[in-house]
Amino acid sequence: MNTPPLLRIKTVTGYFLQDDPITDPDTFDYVKSNFGLIEKHYDEHLGVEQTDSQWRRFDTHIQRLNASETKKLKVLFLGRHGEGVHNVAERKYGTQKWNDYWSLQDGDENGNWVDARLTEQGRYQANVAHAAWEQQIEAGIPSPQSYYVSPLNRCLETAQITFQGLPIPDTAPFKPTIKELLRETMGQHTCDRRSVASEIAKEYPEYRFEAEFSEEDKLWNAKVRESNKHRNDRLRCLLNDV
Repeated sequence: MNTPPLLRIKTVTGYFLQDDPITDPDTFDYVKSNFGLIEKHYDEHLGVEQTDSQWRRFDTHIQRLNASETKKLKVLFLGRHGEGVHNVAERKYGTQKWNDYWSLQDGDENGNWVDARLTEQGRYQANVAHAAWEQQIEAGIPSPQSYYVSPLNRCLETAQITFQGLPIPDTAPFKPTIKELLRETMGQHTCDRRSVASEIAKEYPEYRFEAEFSEEDKLWNAKVRESNKHRNDRLRCLLNDV
């Protein structure tokens, strides 16, 4: 995990509203804002036809920039999982009691939240994301070239509902690659302990496991909560791999 990064990775600002300091994350609506894509013109000398749709102009612009031999841009469409049963429990008990006690338990009298599953509200949120993708496909959004998903059940189901059956490549059936390092902050909280690989494969037979994916969750530690530095190093390794 402490291996120096093979690549220098940084975000490129100015394309999406999410990185604009004036964007309020509490009121931002990715559905109504074309996933946050900023309406703009690009340099015509780069070969961008200004009469194309905004997504097509953006795609052409990125392809032109990627002609560089030393710098490459990757466009990542990042989606959060829908509401899980653990989110409901945290609201019920309050964040302080959740962090101090309940997050360390397997569940309560209302159910289990180990490798927490989606609630009906969470599935509804994933269906909203599916409809949003349908809308953006009509608007000319470039097709993803690959799909990656966390091994946590709430993420596996959110991804399935979001992408299954969309009129874009590799979604009929949807076959993302499950990446072990693609996780939230790990340790102690039982909702963040993944299921064994054989159970995941049984529930999501179309999904692919990355090479050397272990049967048991070897990353989750019941006694130690992952530090921010360790999490950042882990995600840097993930991005290097992607």
